[in-house]
Amino acid sequence: MSSFDLLSTAVAAAERAASYLRSARRPDGPAGWTVKDQRDFVTEVDRTSERLITEVLHAATPAGRVVGEELNPVLVRDGLVWIVDPLDGTTNFLHDIPAWAVSIAAAVDGVLQAAVVFDVPHGERYEAANGGGAHLAGRPLRVSRIAAPEFALIGTGFPFTNIARLDEYQRHFAAIAQATSGIRRPGAAAIDLAWVAAGRFDGFWELNLAPWDLAAGALLVREAGGIVTDLEGEEDILRHTSIVAGNPDMHAWLRRVTRPA
Repeated sequence: MSSFDLLSTAVAAAERAASYLRSARRPDGPAGWTVKDQRDFVTEVDRTSERLITEVLHAATPAGRVVGEELNPVLVRDGLVWIVDPLDGTTNFLHDIPAWAVSIAAAVDGVLQAAVVFDVPHGERYEAANGGGAHLAGRPLRVSRIAAPEFALIGTGFPFTNIARLDEYQRHFAAIAQATSGIRRPGAAAIDLAWVAAGRFDGFWELNLAPWDLAAGALLVREAGGIVTDLEGEEDILRHTSIVAGNPDMHAWLRRVTRPA
């Protein structure tokens, strides 16, 4: 299948999940949440969304494998692999904060080929195909042109499940906050990266993300003219890793600020 065929399949799966999520009932309180890790929750809504996505993907690509946060979180790299977060921003969803998304990416032999990030509360569906650019509602996306940190708005994600690197993150935060026009933390990495692709954020960094958090968003940024690496500059980010993303100037600046000692 071409990258555009894979994108069409990803869109169909994302639309199905979004339709379900719009009408899904939120659990009334913590009694209906499952604690996966400290401050990390999952519900039957997440699991149902992932099941609906998986059904569409398997029907279209029987030989493809699905790696998802809830059903099958073991990453494989050979052949066609779908990398899925059925509800990125579960904590936001549970508190009725409108910053959550469906994230679906297709990789073939470890190379990203197609991506969809569907910001369901705002009805914004971001799409990208390898070599075909990134789009929102048919409009081509481009990363921002802001090169000077003092004019830049930077997205981030706080350490929240594993806080072993909290001191390191706080050093980064202090340096970036002092040098830029602001920092924002919506709480869903897929949306953060989509906003970098759309030029809303000039850059983004986070210290610990899973493949399903960043796969789709990374392709969006790259196809919109941006750069995505880990803190060390490694371009292979389909793993549990740190991430730095942005237009070329802001990516380079963030790398300098966050460079490991």
